[in-house]
Amino acid sequence: MTRSLGLVVLVLTLGIGGYLFSQQAKTEGPTSTTFQQDESQAVVAGAATSFQAAAPTLEAYYAANGTYVGAALPPSYGVSVVRADASSFCLQSADGQAHEVGPNGTPSAGPC
Repeated sequence: MTRSLGLVVLVLTLGIGGYLFSQQAKTEGPTSTTFQQDESQAVVAGAATSFQAAAPTLEAYYAANGTYVGAALPPSYGVSVVRADASSFCLQSADGQAHEVGPNGTPSAGPC
């Protein structure tokens, strides 16, 4: 009788522990909203340095040609010109997780 009761208590304890773990993982794990927002902000902040490095090259191209059409960046910048027209451009990070519409734009999450 006591062995059966011990087994029931053990199973019940494991069930409660599993439930509590799954509830905590929703608010603190890698799939939580807070974690995903923090990760997105970190990606945008990292890409912002690449965008800032590319901006002078694009501005020099604009000063020489009067348009951003045809502008390209070397791969060493880690960003690419996805869209360029007469007065604006869109830079996208190599992994496609951040972009900036310029000139004088602010980095944002997601592709162009």
